[in-house]
Amino acid sequence: MEYKRFKNDIIVRIDKGEEIINKMLEVCQRENIKLANVSAIGATNEFEVGLFHTDVKKYESKVHKGDFEIVSFEGSITTKDGKLYNHIHMSAADSENKVYGGHLNYAKVSATCEMIIHIINGTIEREFNEEIGLNLFKF
Repeated sequence: MEYKRFKNDIIVRIDKGEEIINKMLEVCQRENIKLANVSAIGATNEFEVGLFHTDVKKYESKVHKGDFEIVSFEGSITTKDGKLYNHIHMSAADSENKVYGGHLNYAKVSATCEMIIHIINGTIEREFNEEIGLNLFKF
């Protein structure tokens, strides 16, 4: 992984074999980022995404393996209990242009991943909401 910072924007290249979430959080720790918007494109050969079932308040996750193009990677960096917290959704397409997506748990890079982290000055904490069953923005 390599990256370059331009004021409130960081351009990141995540390399083959690296895990995207780990590298994203590594950059955030190095640069002391507490609040940001993140987007990316690239290629993956293994990723896990999930769907939150609101009726039972649980995630159901699925692992996908093979050649995939990351067609959408969007989310936020915030904090929970003072520690970095990421909320990322990703969609990836296979060779038949079938797209799979949801809440991203992990993704391994198969070729490259090009990421932009847009830093927002400030902090937003998250707090668990019993009614919803998720960690929501706390203002």
